[in-house]
Amino acid sequence: MLYPVELRDHLRSYAVGLMCLASVFRQIIPRPEFEYEVCVARETERRRAELRERLIDIAETQVRADGIGALRARSLADQAGCAVGAIYNVFNDMNGLILAVNVRTFVRLGAQVANAVKGREDTPPIDRILAMADAYVDFATDERNLWRAVFGIEMTADSDVPDWYMDELAQLFALIAKPLSELEPEATHEELELHTRTLFASIHGIMLLSLERRISGIPVTELKPMIAYVLRNVTGGTT
Repeated sequence: MLYPVELRDHLRSYAVGLMCLASVFRQIIPRPEFEYEVCVARETERRRAELRERLIDIAETQVRADGIGALRARSLADQAGCAVGAIYNVFNDMNGLILAVNVRTFVRLGAQVANAVKGREDTPPIDRILAMADAYVDFATDERNLWRAVFGIEMTADSDVPDWYMDELAQLFALIAKPLSELEPEATHEELELHTRTLFASIHGIMLLSLERRISGIPVTELKPMIAYVLRNVTGGTT
């Protein structure tokens, strides 16, 4: 038989135990309101992701047709079926949207250049360099507005350049550096990097002069022969 004092202590211990057990259950069993909050958050994120892809699709279509100068927030919002402010809930600014379009373009450009030398590892290095240059020319002429957008947005090495941009550019340079290293086996890593960038800049500069229709440019039909002439002379590759 428990005396009053013992009974009180016993009940107090029992109550403390129940409180501890309830605390554990609250942690492992979701509250209805918590489940609701999670569902709302997931639905919001899903809609945000859908809007993001829809905006990129619309912007890509507009850039392809008319260039980045034609992008207008109001027009994008109307086509996407959202408020103008919703665009800036997904992207920090219009440059962020253009960069998202450029991701797709850069990936496609890199794939086209890589496919140009796929399975041709045993061919002469100059032939692989020329094949990649031809692929670059084809992409730039077929998708000139998207190509311009990739290099037309204002970014410098000192600015906050996205990691994806530097990664994609590094992959493109690596494709050029591989056959170039075979033509210049004695070149140091620094020299090879400089020469790789020189080749890219040469091709890009010729393309820019031609596609921008500058007075000093050249007809598109003569792009490949001119680029081949420059590459052969710069690399010393004759085979």
